[in-house]
Amino acid sequence: MEPLLGKELSELEQVLGPTEPRFRARQVYSALYQQRVSDLVNISTLPEPLRAGLARDHEVGMPTVDRCFHSTDGTKRYLLRLDDGRTVETVFMPEETRDTVCISSQVGCPVDCKFCMTALMGLERNLTAGEIVGQVLYVAKDNGIQVESQQLNIVMMGMGEPLLNLPNVLKATRILCDPKGVGLSERRITLSTSGIIPKMAELGAAPVRPKLAISLNASTEEQRQELMPITRKWHLKDLIAACRAYPLRNWEKLTFEYVLLRGANDSDADARRVVKLLANLNAKVNLIALNPGPGIPFETPDPARVASFQEIVKRAMPCFIRKPRGLDIFAACGQLKRNS
Repeated sequence: MEPLLGKELSELEQVLGPTEPRFRARQVYSALYQQRVSDLVNISTLPEPLRAGLARDHEVGMPTVDRCFHSTDGTKRYLLRLDDGRTVETVFMPEETRDTVCISSQVGCPVDCKFCMTALMGLERNLTAGEIVGQVLYVAKDNGIQVESQQLNIVMMGMGEPLLNLPNVLKATRILCDPKGVGLSERRITLSTSGIIPKMAELGAAPVRPKLAISLNASTEEQRQELMPITRKWHLKDLIAACRAYPLRNWEKLTFEYVLLRGANDSDADARRVVKLLANLNAKVNLIALNPGPGIPFETPDPARVASFQEIVKRAMPCFIRKPRGLDIFAACGQLKRNS
């Protein structure tokens, strides 16, 4: 059966056909994204014959939970099963003032960063817009979150390279940000990329889009090629040029993420080169001390080394140390590999 989750209003109008008044599609749209029905027969605003027909030919298309792992810090790592049996990971991170959901955009990842466990999987396939939205809706429902009224951040930093699935990512973003859909603000959604330069320009041209974060992770071209082989195609100097050309909204900064690897990219000289690279950009830097895992040939730097790196960078621009969440359940940044 064809899932309805991930369809925009115009597509739902086509599903219902020309014999139904257009307001019926709006009722289905509201039921999917605002009321978050789990079964199409429960859309009480529709006449019973229409409900029955929809339920016969379609399904909502929500993912189901395969496993859920609970961290001592309150983080939950969900292994969500999709219609074809494949699974993706979604992470829920509660905090006092806000909650964050880290969602995936692909099953696996093709980018092959040498410090990331997801890279060891390779790429299985892209997620649909419905599978992207479905992660948010599932976690919100499971944790009793009222998306419209609570402080909820969405980070597209789970499995996959979002810019290599940009049409579905943008479609999902439009649904998530539609006041008549899920109802989030664009300010609360962030997309993280390894630096697919042509797709960055395409993202910047989209009328509804997430904020942009770039995984930098190196201070020289040679270093980045070693850590992130995708740089052999999309060079560091061109990436920085694309960042300078990126059309920031008046409330927006670029975010640069930098995973610190002991003895590989964490020296004071690296920090000074990062400052030089990012000079005159409207940006901030998030430092992430490596979250270790099996199969990763790097070690986590000492806290003093991380602090020294931060001290140098923050003289030039805002620089923060990202506190890892869910380390004990392999839910932290770079650890998503469907471990059970």
